[in-house]
Amino acid sequence: MSQLARDTLAIVLAGGRGSRLGPLTDWRAKPAVPFGGKFRIIDFSLSNCVNSGVRRIGICTQYKAQSLIRHVQRGWSFLDGRFREFVELLPAQQRVTSDWYKGTADAVYQNLDILRRHAPEYVLILAGDHIYKMDYARLLAEHVTRGADVS
Repeated sequence: MSQLARDTLAIVLAGGRGSRLGPLTDWRAKPAVPFGGKFRIIDFSLSNCVNSGVRRIGICTQYKAQSLIRHVQRGWSFLDGRFREFVELLPAQQRVTSDWYKGTADAVYQNLDILRRHAPEYVLILAGDHIYKMDYARLLAEHVTRGADVS
């Protein structure tokens, strides 16, 4: 695992309703929709993080989050806080205003205190409702090599 990945905090945005999925999201958030048996859509982003060496992960939840919270607690609790590894659930709590998240940027904004507390060198903002495989370590390395502010 690279130092670059260890210095990164991933924020997974997992509060979406997924209204176009109809009955699949009547009782759960889109990232909690089952995929291939025992997996959930969010597992793609979380797997990509862990396989890339990014092991400090915050998950922003909002819409009907209980099944997502249960899945994450049962399936992703193996990361060890003694080594600064964790998956931290960040339910919408109206930290900055009395409103719920107004979108993805607002979800990050309302959790800036969490970002500051962990003091990461790099922050990776991810969608929790996308299905793909990616090595984030390569993205981070390219970001640093180019001296980019945002990638």
